[in-house]
Amino acid sequence: MADVAETIQGLLSELRRGTIIIGVLSQLSDPQYGYSLVSVLEEKGMSIDPGTLYPLLRRLEKQQLLESSWDTNEARPRKYYVLTEFGRAVYSGLCREWRELTASMEKIVDLEGG
Repeated sequence: MADVAETIQGLLSELRRGTIIIGVLSQLSDPQYGYSLVSVLEEKGMSIDPGTLYPLLRRLEKQQLLESSWDTNEARPRKYYVLTEFGRAVYSGLCREWRELTASMEKIVDLEGG
């Protein structure tokens, strides 16, 4: 017999994949480096493992949603990421879709009985 908690964790993991993208894009209007992004998201209630974040940042950059630059002025060089104009447009569209999706889900899901 399947374990309820284990099944929920697996399904939550699937659900989080898309929301993490929106969360990451939401914080990149101003340049951020990876560790600062992890910290900011965690402060706002979204925990993200660096092992998940860095490949995601590289993928979003390949999709031209982000651009990066190195800052070598500090003792430790840091790679900063920021939204491109294309990334801003995509983020705006994702937010619009997110609002519509959550409004639909509110109508579908009985939150009182859940």
